[in-house]
Amino acid sequence: MKVKLNEKGLVPAIAQDINTGRVLMLGYMNPGSLKRTVEGGQVWFYSRSQEDLWHKGEISGNYLNLKEAWLDCDSDTILLQVVPDGPTCHTGETSCFFTPMEGFPEEYESTESGSGVLDELFAVVQDRQREQPEGSYTAQLLQEGVGRVAQKVIEEAGETAIAAVAGDLEHLPEEMADLLYHSLVLLAASGVKPSAVWEALQKRRR
Repeated sequence: MKVKLNEKGLVPAIAQDINTGRVLMLGYMNPGSLKRTVEGGQVWFYSRSQEDLWHKGEISGNYLNLKEAWLDCDSDTILLQVVPDGPTCHTGETSCFFTPMEGFPEEYESTESGSGVLDELFAVVQDRQREQPEGSYTAQLLQEGVGRVAQKVIEEAGETAIAAVAGDLEHLPEEMADLLYHSLVLLAASGVKPSAVWEALQKRRR
C-alpha cells in the first residue's frame, strides 16, 4: 500500500461518522499524524496553520475514535470512519459542513505559503524531533543542541558561498540544499516555525 502525498507532504483525510454516514470534517495528515492515528485509535491531523501535529479533540474533549480507514482509488485521499465523542466543529455544530452554498461564490480568499518541499521537509524534521529514531542524522543533530546545529549552518553557508564564487554550478544546488536543510533543523531546535520566515520574506518584496 502506498499513500500519495501532495506537494506539501500531506494527504487530505475526510472524517465520516460510521453510524450516520455524515461527513464531519476535512483535514490533512502527514506520515507522522497518520501513524499516530492508526496506532492510537484516535484521529490526529497535521495543522497547516500551526505547522504541527494536531490531536483532534485535545482541547474540547470531542475526540474522533477511528473504526475504519479507507484509501481512494488514486491513493491520494483517506476516508476515516469514526465515532465522534461530541460535536466535531469548533463552533459546536455536529459537522464542519453546515453552511449551504446558494449560488455562485462572490468572493474568494487565497493564502500564501512557503515552498511545498520546505514545508514537507520541516514536517519530517519535527517527526524526528519527537520520535528520536535510532540512526537518524536529524535526531542526532537535534540531540547535540542549538549550538551544534548553528555550527553546521555556518559550515554549509561557507561551502555554498565557495561553490558560487568558484562557479561550481554542478554542486551549488546540493550545497544550497544542505544549507536549507540545516537551516530548517536550526529553526526546529530553536522552536521557530517556517511561517515566521515566510512572513519576514514577504516584507522584503519591494
